[in-house]
Formats: sequence, structure tokens, C-alpha cells
Amino acid sequence: MKDYLSKFILADEVKDILQEAAHVTFPNSRAELIDLSFGSKECTNFDVTYEVPGIGEVKEATLTCCKNGVVVNYPEDYMRRRDPDSMLIGDDSDTDKPTYKEEYGKDFEPLRQETFDWLKKQDLVVVCFKAGGYKYGYDAILIAPMNAAFFACALSDLQCFIPIEDVPDGFMPRAIVYLAPPFRHTHFEGKQKVVHNRLYNTHEVFSYNLYPGPSAKKGIYAVLLDIGERENWVTAHASTVKVITPYDNEIVIMHEGASGGGKSEMIEPAHKLKDSRILLGENLATKEQYFLELVESSELHPVTDDMALCHPKMQNNSHKLVVQDAENGWFLRLDHITSYGTSPQYEKIFIQPKEPLIFFNIQAVPEATCLVWEHTFDSDGKPSPNPRAILPRRFVPDIVDEPVEVDVRSFGVRTPPCTKEKPSYGIIGLMHILPPALAWLWRLVAPRGYNNPSIISSATGMTSEGVGSYWPFATGKKIKQANLLLDQIVNSTYTRYLLIPNQHIGGYHVGFNPQWVAREYIARRGSAQFKPDQLIEARCNILGFALDSLKVDGQYVRKAFLQPEKQQSVGTEGYDKGAEILMEFFKKEASQFNTPDLDPLGRKIIECLLRDAPLSDYLDLIPMRY
Repeated sequence: MKDYLSKFILADEVKDILQEAAHVTFPNSRAELIDLSFGSKECTNFDVTYEVPGIGEVKEATLTCCKNGVVVNYPEDYMRRRDPDSMLIGDDSDTDKPTYKEEYGKDFEPLRQETFDWLKKQDLVVVCFKAGGYKYGYDAILIAPMNAAFFACALSDLQCFIPIEDVPDGFMPRAIVYLAPPFRHTHFEGKQKVVHNRLYNTHEVFSYNLYPGPSAKKGIYAVLLDIGERENWVTAHASTVKVITPYDNEIVIMHEGASGGGKSEMIEPAHKLKDSRILLGENLATKEQYFLELVESSELHPVTDDMALCHPKMQNNSHKLVVQDAENGWFLRLDHITSYGTSPQYEKIFIQPKEPLIFFNIQAVPEATCLVWEHTFDSDGKPSPNPRAILPRRFVPDIVDEPVEVDVRSFGVRTPPCTKEKPSYGIIGLMHILPPALAWLWRLVAPRGYNNPSIISSATGMTSEGVGSYWPFATGKKIKQANLLLDQIVNSTYTRYLLIPNQHIGGYHVGFNPQWVAREYIARRGSAQFKPDQLIEARCNILGFALDSLKVDGQYVRKAFLQPEKQQSVGTEGYDKGAEILMEFFKKEASQFNTPDLDPLGRKIIECLLRDAPLSDYLDLIPMRY
């Protein structure tokens, strides 16, 4: 270990942890991390337990060794998905997030030292990685108890793992993740908590739970957002795909949105029936179904799944946003795969992977193949809404590794049903064209949407994930992020903007089909601009322009899907009540940004919203390329 420690530039208190621990392992390969997860190569079931003062031995997770990988299951339903209130700030720097001091009435420093003291008594595993990717990323390490090596393996798959023999001399972590699961019981009443402590040159992430979502995944996202906030750039919450049509048109689409907004689905092939048709929608009242037939679909070359690095070193003179994946692996939600054949491309990878994968909330039998449509049952007898797998990028067919210029930025929203009797914000048509000023407003507010499967939530109405839909993971100031997003949009004059719903359009259940159809349509158009007579102003002006018609592969989509007010079950009455709900929500959420610190252009956009300005006023502020 002493030889390895000489590679690092570490603060004395970090060195003390590694020097005083009983044993420290620096993995040199992913295969080694898989083996370490079970403690021995012979073990097929392994319980991750900790002795908790005042409670006794607590089981945090059970690992099962299957033919296709490591399956992690948590005894508590609560631990099977991310708690959106898990973040706390431990330092005194500027923030709009809850702080440890506000929450508990005392400084974080004593708990920080207590965490260090606990780690010194453990056998440890230390993983070196690059946060944000090999080329533009930042040195980082994880320090974790050895019996949580699966967590270390998960993080190494999500980020850019560096084998210890490849770590260069002078490795100075910009971020350090400390894992200490028992503290959620002793200090946080069993809740998921991740405390971010932003020091001058190191961002510390204290993970007090074993579900990787808030720390190994979103915690590293927070690190990148913090660095970007200091250096004036953004890591977008987005999937990105290069689409190549049957006619060899190429277009790059970046799809943003809150959790559950369809980011992973945008880079998946459309889910078709056996006869190659797409079930566009089913009327919830009559059960009547509407289909589209896509004989030949476009090729998909994925670029990013959830985090798109918009580093200034990548930007060029194209007047388009340039992005690259900020991750080395994808934390894929599998709740939509409910039977064999639902997603053949991914099922093949998951069932017969080139290397063992890591799965979460999936039923598992030792030494058998775990099947990703067999989800773990929660205590209420229903399948877990958040089954997951970590998919290393190198396993994804046709993956794009280099930076790409974004032609279209779409924004996805989970929408509820909307009818005259039960109006809601489910009034978004299959695809809307947004002027850039409205595109910024949608990212400013970022509705979390209906029936989100990814996070724990008690909210029954519309809620917001805030700026860029990445605000839940940011540690700093909302206004700063709002200004960065606005600068990004103003400087990307040749990138166009769409708004796409999923789950429902008016009285129809549509799933993620709108974005798959929109993807095919916009890709076939290529660089062709919309003519003014092809667009109509949406009845609710923050929805920008609706399409008057949409034809894919020679088939017209019914106007009821493009303009929900034309649905008999919705009509103008139901639509207008839904529009009131949407406008009221936007005004409430956007008003908090209307401060002197906001860019003057941003204040003008918000003022347009607050006075119900016509669409032309938004276009006057930032011109739109049709």
C-alpha cells in the first residue's frame, strides 16, 4: 500500500485513514472488483451487514452471484430507489440547498471526523476514477468498506475506472467519495443521506447509504455541476443519439427532462408489435387503439444516456451545442421490460453479457441467469418500480465516443390523462416546436411529471426538478445555473428545440411512443426547416407551436394526437382548464428566479410569462430558426 500511496497527492487526514485502516485494497481490474464483491470466488450469496451501536447487526443488502452478474437486493422497499431529499450541504459556501447545520443545528465537522474514525477501523477498498470521462474528466477516488465492494464496482462501472497500476504519479483527487452505511441508522433515522462538503480544491461526498443512485451516480453529477458552476459551464441532464435514417440523413438529438422524462428511451429502438406496427395510443375510455407502421426504422448511435458534458474545451464555431458522455456506464431503469422480447437489444446484452454486470432489484437464484423482467417484489406484493442494471458503454452497440454537435434539443415530460371531467396538464401534443426563450423556461421549471418510477415521492400534484432538470443534484445557486443555461441557449443559435410528452396525450395512453415517432419524423426532415404554414400557435402559449400535420413513412398522425383540444373527451373546455394548471405552475416556479442576479434577458422572458405575453414576444427576445 505504501508504494501505491506515493502515487497520490492527498490531505494528511485522508492519508491517515488509509494508513491506519487494518487493510486497504487498490483494485487493478474490474474482474478483481467483481470477486471482491463476494469476499471469495466460491461465495454465491453474500449479506452486507454492519454492527450498528444501539441496534445490533443490520443487513443492508444481499448479493447473489448469477451467471450474468452480481444481483443486489435491499431488504427495505425504501432503499430500492433514490430519495430526492437525500442531499445535504456540509460546508458554509453559497448554496440554495438544505445544509447539515440548518437541518441538525450543528456543524458537520464532528460527524465528518466520526466518519473518518469509523473508516480507520475497517478493511477498505479504494477505487480511482475520472469524474466526467477520461479526456475532460477530473481525478477522483472512492474510499469504502471492503464488504461493500459491490458499491465500488458499481461506481467503477458508472465512472471511468483507473486500475491502480495505471494511476499516474501526482494523482490529486478533485473529488473523494466516503462510504459509511451504518451512519444512516445512528445519525439520520434510517434515511438516505449524502452530505456534500465543498472544500477549496476537493469536493467531498459522504454517502451514508448503499443505494448508489444518490452518491455513485448523482453524487458525481453534483461534483461536475459544482466544478462547472465555478468554471462557467454545464453538464446537461440528457440522453443524446445520432440518428441515421433509411435515406442516410444524419441528425443528433439531445433529450432532456426530469427523472422518468424518457432520456433512456430516446436512445432505444421503438417498441414494436410483432407485425412491426407501433401502438401509438389507446383511448382510456373506449379502449380503441391507433397504430403506425414503420417498415424501416432509423439507425440509432447512442452518445449519452443521462449526463451530457458540455465542457468549454469541446465547443466550436458551429453555433450548435457540443456534448460528450460524462459517464462510462449507464444506470438503466428496467421497469418497462416486463416480459421476454420487450427490448430485444438490451435483453441480449443483459442475459449474455461479455462480462458480469451489476443488477439491482431483480429476482435472483445463485448460479442461474437473472432475467431482467423478473423484478423484485416490494412488501405490498407489487414489482419494484425501479429495477436497474449498470451497462458499461463499451457493451452498447454503435456507441459514439467523440463529441457531437446537437441539432435538436428535446424536452420530455411525464403527463397524466386529461379530460373535461378531470382536467390536468396532460394537454401537450405529440410534438411541439419551442422558441429558444420558451425552451429556457421549460428547463428553468423542469416539471417532474406524473407517476415517476425512479424516485420516492409523496407529492400528488405537479412538482418541479428546477433548472435544467438537474437541480436536485446541484449544490450551489439556482440563479447561477439559470444564467449558465440561458448563455448556453443564446450561444447555440443553430440548435432547435422540441417539447415531447410521454405516458398520456389527453385521454390517450401513449407510453414513450410520442418521442419515438417524433424522433423518426424529425430525423427524416434532417436539416429542413419548418415553413410557417406547417406550424400553428398552440392554444396554451408556453407550448410554443403545434404541428398542423405530421406524416411519417407516408402515414398521417391523427390531429387528436397533435392538438389534444380536438379530442372529444378533452375539447377546449378541458384543454383550457389544463392550460390554467400549467400556467399557474410555471408562474409560481419561475417567479423565484426573477431577481436582480438573473441575466436581464432572463428577467424579460419571465416577465413575458407573468403577463401572459403572446408567442411573438418570446420570439422577439430570442429569434427562432424554423
